[in-house]
Amino acid sequence: MHAVPAWNGPVDPEALPAELLAADRPYVLRGAFAHWPVVQAARRSDKALAQYLMGQYNGVRVGLFQLPPEARGRAFYSDDTLSGFNFTRHVATLDQVLTGLLGLAGAPEPPALYVGSTTVEAVLPGFLDANRLGLGKRDALVSLWLGNRSRVAAHYDLPDNLAVVAAGRRRFTLFPPEQIHNLYMGPLDPTPAGQPISLVDFSAPDFERFPRFRLALEAGEVAELEPGDAVFIPSMWFHHIEGLEPVNLLINAWWRQTPEYVDSPLNALQLALVTLRDLPEKERRIWQHHFQHFVFGADDGTWAHIPEAARGLLGPIDEVMSRQARAQLLSQLKR
Repeated sequence: MHAVPAWNGPVDPEALPAELLAADRPYVLRGAFAHWPVVQAARRSDKALAQYLMGQYNGVRVGLFQLPPEARGRAFYSDDTLSGFNFTRHVATLDQVLTGLLGLAGAPEPPALYVGSTTVEAVLPGFLDANRLGLGKRDALVSLWLGNRSRVAAHYDLPDNLAVVAAGRRRFTLFPPEQIHNLYMGPLDPTPAGQPISLVDFSAPDFERFPRFRLALEAGEVAELEPGDAVFIPSMWFHHIEGLEPVNLLINAWWRQTPEYVDSPLNALQLALVTLRDLPEKERRIWQHHFQHFVFGADDGTWAHIPEAARGLLGPIDEVMSRQARAQLLSQLKR
């Protein structure tokens, strides 16, 4: 394992560098958000953090995951059939969650409480005015993640990701996208939280069952972050996240580098699974050439011989053409 490198350029937390936010590898930003009021409150005490959050809370209930003590904070499947999960879902008010976390802080083996992927502005209006992310004009979805000691299995996200530790400590273990073969990903559905996850227990890896995981570890990078630290995680990089303290708060922002009308490539992957994967090998090789020609290796020369007005999807795609293509595809899929 290697350490995630620190960003070595200047950092203005009010306007983060464009080169950082479009980078193709992760970087750590030490102390870049230490000035945040929520970080200052968390550094005073867990109770001060709770008071700060409640001062901006609007009463909207949040989704809450609860795990039994024996899960040791690992949100996962309930058994080897991968058909159920080891946690229960509830809804609660933020004050109920914070009271629960503070009450469990001294317990040696507490159940895990975890509020995940909750839109900040939906529950803490005004929070981002005082705790600014410096993302410029990027249309980012900003979420909070609040809980005690937890372990989120390695997974990927389609958008780019900036994650700021606001309270507690978190350990991020990151892997480049090409390590997918060595991470032993689980099913596309069902999943604990929407994305397929690695089936390897990072705290006690079973190398007999998952021997290639050793190769993933050789390529992995790790960072342990304190309040005010942040990590940039590029699109599709795998990340395993651990909350290390009795009270942990993470604020993260997701955004894409493409226009909103561009569909998720995950839709194409699912369609490819049902249309291409089980073809005879000789046909898969043919389609591999087609995808390389039209998609992965495409450049201006791919369609230069075609009159501009006749290029259709082979030329630049705007919002109108994208919507027309989706409508046509939906029509074909309904047959």
